[in-house]
Amino acid sequence: MSFGDPNNPYGQQPPQAPQGPYGQQPPVPPQGGAPGYGYPQQGAPQQPQQPYGYPQQGAPQYGGYPQQPQAPYGQPGMPGMPQGYASWGARVGAYLIDGLIVGLIPGILYAIGIGMTASAATSIHPDYSACQPGDMSCYQNAANSATSSATPTGAILCIVLAAIIALVGGIFLIAKEGSTGQTPGKKALGIRLVKETTGQPIGFGMAFVRKICHFLDSLACSIGYLWPLWDEKSQTFADKVAGTVVVRAQ
Repeated sequence: MSFGDPNNPYGQQPPQAPQGPYGQQPPVPPQGGAPGYGYPQQGAPQQPQQPYGYPQQGAPQYGGYPQQPQAPYGQPGMPGMPQGYASWGARVGAYLIDGLIVGLIPGILYAIGIGMTASAATSIHPDYSACQPGDMSCYQNAANSATSSATPTGAILCIVLAAIIALVGGIFLIAKEGSTGQTPGKKALGIRLVKETTGQPIGFGMAFVRKICHFLDSLACSIGYLWPLWDEKSQTFADKVAGTVVVRAQ
């Protein structure tokens, strides 16, 4: 009995809080009637929580504008394909323009060389005096010797120079097509060669591989060059092997 405690004149022990199992204290509810952090409010419905990283339903994305689905690669509307695939006529026109630009000078040189050779061939007089009658091998050798000696040096130079110019021009076209997707002919007709999966230029290496693959287009009466007329993506056989498409650039 304690007579010194005015709040407990009869010496009674204050009630103890119930002990949890194994000596653990039960959680103490928050004071003041307001729900504490982590404690749901009694009587209030629970809202499902969205997992972290998922956009909330009904909330606008990126500045209030909902996201639009992206067009798949290889379809009109993707980068590099603003207006769809190029027509077969545009591709043929671009090929003719490129051939005229690159092949004009070599063609003239070839014509000059062949003309000089033909003119010299009319003045050939083989010497058959050393051949025995009926010796066809001797006659053939004499004719070949006269022909080779009569070929002008200028004709040979024209033909070699034409071949070099044609080779340099072909490399130039491949480099332009690989780096920008446009040769002079394609640029004039507003079309571009791009990679089907990215819509970007294919580079010099793949442009060179595509050029080699054109031999597939020349098989079976050049059916591969006509394939874009009915193909869904207007592709030749070389385009399908290289994974490229020709699209309208403007």
